[in-house]
Amino acid sequence: MDRVNATTPSASASSADDPARAAFAALRTPEGEQLLAELRDHDPADELATATRLRRTHPAELVSAALGQARLRQRAVAKFGAEDAYRMYFTPNGVEQATRTSVAAHRAARFAGLGVRSVADLCCGIGGDAIALARAGISVLAVDRDPLTAEVARANAEALGLGELIEVRCADVTEIDTAPYDAVFVDPARRGGRGRIFDPEAYSPPLSWATAAALKAPRAALKIAPGIPHEAIGPEAEAEWISDGGDVKEAVLWYGEGIAPGSFRATLLPSGAALMAPAPLPAPPVGPVGRYLYEPDGAVIRAHLVADLVERCGGRLVDETIAYITSDEPYSSPYVAGYRITDELPFNMKRLKALLRERQVGVLTVKKRGSAVEPEELRRRMKLSGPGSATVFLTRVAGAPTMLIGHPLG
Repeated sequence: MDRVNATTPSASASSADDPARAAFAALRTPEGEQLLAELRDHDPADELATATRLRRTHPAELVSAALGQARLRQRAVAKFGAEDAYRMYFTPNGVEQATRTSVAAHRAARFAGLGVRSVADLCCGIGGDAIALARAGISVLAVDRDPLTAEVARANAEALGLGELIEVRCADVTEIDTAPYDAVFVDPARRGGRGRIFDPEAYSPPLSWATAAALKAPRAALKIAPGIPHEAIGPEAEAEWISDGGDVKEAVLWYGEGIAPGSFRATLLPSGAALMAPAPLPAPPVGPVGRYLYEPDGAVIRAHLVADLVERCGGRLVDETIAYITSDEPYSSPYVAGYRITDELPFNMKRLKALLRERQVGVLTVKKRGSAVEPEELRRRMKLSGPGSATVFLTRVAGAPTMLIGHPLG
């Protein structure tokens, strides 16, 4: 089931009319909780044998529901950590779409830093953001149209001891009066029956509605896909791209008091380092490869702040279409990974293989931008052996396919 504004069972329907809700209700009984505790560390590879054993003493429907929930909890550990994940409840879409704890905590801290004490969390899903907001001391109205999802969000608030700060309401978010709240957070559903949705107006609810709701509030944040075109971002918003451990996780549009409209920000977690520019800079210079190469964090690239880093390090791009920065002097920054370049070669597999064999490279890291070659295929063809290591960049330099070989700085 999609989280919001899709065709869903009526919010007033009882769980008895919905098998999924009935199964979830059974999980919250003492018998269901006992089963979930027993299945915490079970091996999915042994699921058939486990199910056969448990069905001797428990109803088959409850065993199936408990095994499904146990699988979801194991998947959720990556986003929520084991301590929370094994106390919470999930739906398949809830695990897939929920904000990971580190990102939700960052956003909640920004809200708290702006003086926000109450938030209307529209399209709350299974409650990941509501939990982070409540833990930051903010009271939350969490709204989702899907009855099962709303029940799961309520159960999660209670399981984590946050029920007094989180009110969960099953309703259409477009009918919620947000005037009593200090801020609004909107997380539209970006997946449909055919997978990921790329058109912002096909979000549920559409980006235009979410933006209008955000502009009515004193402060607001709107979660969007990281790949959103910059031209789809209105001048009233501050756009923030967030990476965690080097992987871009999401983009957020911020509105209202204390926000810098029209600016672009890249935030790196877990450090919290933030690079910000009031507007995109002019196109940076392009030039030959120097002794050093820098790979910007993905959030910096998405925020179109590569030119800012080029200016800071006194460098240049290796190609006008490629986000690799080069310089003749070393540069240290949390926003880039740096490499010392030892070789620059025209793209040629045989020549690369000979060079790696000569240097006894047994461990090869392959990075690429602007190349169709797959890293695993390249490593397979190299037939590596030896004690050495190296990094190869498959890219374009001044438009020509090029291989750059080097080693990480530090």
